[in-house]
Amino acid sequence: MKKQEIDHILTRMLDSHSNVSDLNFTVGKPFQVESSGQLVPVDIQPHIKEMTPFQTEAFALNLINQDRRLTENLIKTGSCDLSYSLPGKARFRVNIFSQTGKYSIVCRRLESKVPTIKDMKLPESFFQISEELNGIVFFTGATGTGKSTSLAAILEEVNENKSVHVVTLEDPIEYQHPHKKSTFNQRELGSDFDNFANGLRAALRQAPKVILVGEMRDRETVEIGLTAAETGHLVFTTLHTVDAGQTINRVLGMFGIEEEKQIRIRLADTVRWVVSQRLLPKIGGGRVAAFEVLRTNIRVKDVILNGEAEGKTYPDIMQAGKPFGMTTFDDYIVGLYEQGLITQETAMSYASHKGIAGRGIDSVKSSRGEATTDIADLEIDREYEKSN
Repeated sequence: MKKQEIDHILTRMLDSHSNVSDLNFTVGKPFQVESSGQLVPVDIQPHIKEMTPFQTEAFALNLINQDRRLTENLIKTGSCDLSYSLPGKARFRVNIFSQTGKYSIVCRRLESKVPTIKDMKLPESFFQISEELNGIVFFTGATGTGKSTSLAAILEEVNENKSVHVVTLEDPIEYQHPHKKSTFNQRELGSDFDNFANGLRAALRQAPKVILVGEMRDRETVEIGLTAAETGHLVFTTLHTVDAGQTINRVLGMFGIEEEKQIRIRLADTVRWVVSQRLLPKIGGGRVAAFEVLRTNIRVKDVILNGEAEGKTYPDIMQAGKPFGMTTFDDYIVGLYEQGLITQETAMSYASHKGIAGRGIDSVKSSRGEATTDIADLEIDREYEKSN
């Protein structure tokens, strides 16, 4: 299989449906794309009903293109990450992985245009995040929920308004930022540095004001990230956690019990924001992002230092902190329902606390004059006592 054939197949797959976010190559299935969150087959001539192990392996080896590091990673760890460009069409973040001795490939489509906070209709608090001078900002959520896109939008805001040096450590580079007011140096794992800890350690010697760390994967990276935040840098990074509270607990869990008190103190001093994301199916197709935003204040620092207690939880603080740009998932999701962007079923499925979201939805329905229950025509049974 030649590069021209690979490019032809990728192009046909991209053009097959609207809102294509991922291309999927799996043994036993035809070519597939993820369109608006749904996997759908793609019919390409010559027609392939089911991909064979040979076909997926040949595809994988062509994408790797004889790169020794990627080949070693695939053999030793069972997977490897790389970027692939389709000239004039698109760029992809590619993951090749082994499953039951066969290879599968997922290509995530990367947008060529750097997003902005305004165009993406992201929360107003994102503008405040871009204005931070130091500390650490966590973006969290499952894979594919748009963390990288949100971070790119914030970095674009920095690029438009600040004359600073920005160093990014990515796996792989997703958005290529042009030099505007800021100077960008974007480094890719594998080709520019060997692991995030070493890349971050080196970044401290590169005189940046802003550092983006693609992912905090281990204790060493977290420790260096905290050091960078303590020494006056603004550090953006991601974690795979479901909400703001779990993010703090995940970081604490990377360290031993004997270090917990010291790490709590360091986190309380350095954490500026924790933003969690989820992507929800939108009415009429496509997806819409829901956010949970935690901003540091005295109450947040107290909870980080001493742990959550009755009446002193992260959701309580976010609920009370609405005027300061904070929000819980439940409130944000109810807001999306009120705007008519998602259905009631979607809202309840993705809410963190079903009871709170349910009451919020009932409140919206009441304000519209809609029924909040399907129980109707209730009346007193006046014959009950007579029959007894």
